Amino acid sequence: MTSFNPLANILTQNKLEGPNYVDWKRNLDILLTAEEYKFVLSEMCPEKPGEGATQDQIKAHQKWVKADEMVRCYILASMSNVLQHQHQKMDTTYDILENLKEMFGDQTSAARQNALREILTSKMEEGTQVRTHVLKMMSLLNDMEVLGAEVDKATQIEMVLNTLPPSFQQFRLNYNMNKMDFTLSKLLNELVAAETIIK
Repeated sequence: MTSFNPLANILTQNKLEGPNYVDWKRNLDILLTAEEYKFVLSEMCPEKPGEGATQDQIKAHQKWVKADEMVRCYILASMSNVLQHQHQKMDTTYDILENLKEMFGDQTSAARQNALREILTSKMEEGTQVRTHVLKMMSLLNDMEVLGAEVDKATQIEMVLNTLPPSFQQFRLNYNMNKMDFTLSKLLNELVAAETIIK
């Protein structure tokens, strides 16, 4: 599997046993994003090209089938033998992942609730570095996404701003009054800059 892709080692070193489903799924997401295979999880397989199909239709079908095969291989190679045996006869990646979700999905919803609880109860202490705090929040929001929660960008920013101490009150006011539109990375940089002024 090493010749496949060095990133795939993340999966083989952390094989899916069951209790580690949430971590395994996070690693799988990283790998599929890096390999640009993630589309097979959300897009239906294009119809098998019949007579008179265009080159584009044939290519689209081949691309999907090849990507699905690769993802199936990654998944099966990164499971315990018992799980591998249960899933190897399934046709598509989607079928395998749906079955795993049924088997271990409760862990996901528990983990999602924990991540949400941690986000909602997080408060940055005065004097803590804002970079450390925001990176922690970004990590929790990322966990939520991996666990299937869809939180739009504006809400994510709002959640982070709500955890800041009173010394960032002016920053929050400016942000809301000027209806600024930041990504989390941009917010992080702006807060670090603001922190130097506040100090």
